[in-house]
Amino acid sequence: MQRSAPTKTLFLAAALAAASGIATAQEQAAKPALALELNAAQPSQKGCRLTFVVANGLGAELSKAAFEIALFNEVGVVDTLTVLDFKELPAGKTKVTRFDLPGLDCAKISRVLVNRATDCAGEGIDPTACMRQLVPSTKSQITFGV
Repeated sequence: MQRSAPTKTLFLAAALAAASGIATAQEQAAKPALALELNAAQPSQKGCRLTFVVANGLGAELSKAAFEIALFNEVGVVDTLTVLDFKELPAGKTKVTRFDLPGLDCAKISRVLVNRATDCAGEGIDPTACMRQLVPSTKSQITFGV
């Protein structure tokens, strides 16, 4: 089946657009990132236990990673500002870390905001990489981001 010149042009344009989209997706997937997932928020004897899953895809070990986070209450007002220390994060490794936040009711936390990195250190690591390359996500009912 032969195609007319306009049909061939449209077909070629569609194929190039699809290939371009695939290349863009591959480039984004290949970018170094520090993936930080708020996995769960559960009541504990101390208050509220936040569970995070963090994957260091920066290409180098982090000897220290800590973030200042803001916790918003049910009406959207900042209730707590605290620092969570994730300690060392080996390159290419996924780690689960839990933090017990005393005196907090998980049901009243509406949002968790990563305000800034208080520590981001490792050989060959730019100190701003922890925030610039942070990719936040959540599996909880709480909004989580930067």
